[in-house]
Amino acid sequence: MSTSTAEATGEDRLSETEFRDRLRELPPSAKLVAKVLESDAPLSQGQLADESLLPDRTVRYALNRLEESDLVGSRYSFKDARKQVYYLNC
Repeated sequence: MSTSTAEATGEDRLSETEFRDRLRELPPSAKLVAKVLESDAPLSQGQLADESLLPDRTVRYALNRLEESDLVGSRYSFKDARKQVYYLNC
């Protein structure tokens, strides 16, 4: 998982072409979650489920696939340190 320092400094960022190539290989749920994050990041898993209208399990699966491909990063929420929020690595 990426840290907020990596997010702030731009480390682990992918070029748009590399991001799209990796995303192309993922399931539709992962593509939808990425699209939601594109417009409203950072979001928690619950917020992603609400915004995408996907079940929590599907969002969890999509986030796992996106993290495995290094397309999303996460950090603890500043508002609620018990929650993780997710953002795109591009």
